[in-house]
Amino acid sequence: MKYGEKEIVEFDINKEENFWPNKNDKNYVINIELPEFMAKCPRSGYPDFATIFIHYTPNKKVIELKALKLYINSFMLREVSHENGANEIFDTLMEKLEPKWLKVIADFKPRGNVHTVIEIDSAKL
Repeated sequence: MKYGEKEIVEFDINKEENFWPNKNDKNYVINIELPEFMAKCPRSGYPDFATIFIHYTPNKKVIELKALKLYINSFMLREVSHENGANEIFDTLMEKLEPKWLKVIADFKPRGNVHTVIEIDSAKL
């Protein structure tokens, strides 16, 4: 196993070191684009590719960007539907960051003539 694969397999999003204190009291938005998301279709095993957009207004914590990259990359080893993958990312970030506001958009590449975009916004829950 190569070092990058090992790092992804052993990664645990729950470790405190993955989250840093937010030292800013003002409201501001962090926008992150992750254009290389991949997970396997639970039915066929075929790869599904997406760009994940994360927008959030931090409260007391921010996520360390390498940790976010490893977390997103860990999906490539799993079978998960578009909807479940997007919701898991949203739920994990809501639980760990407790942000003032969070929006996750999963824009999946077309496969079989179907283009799926999943959007979850904490302001609309």
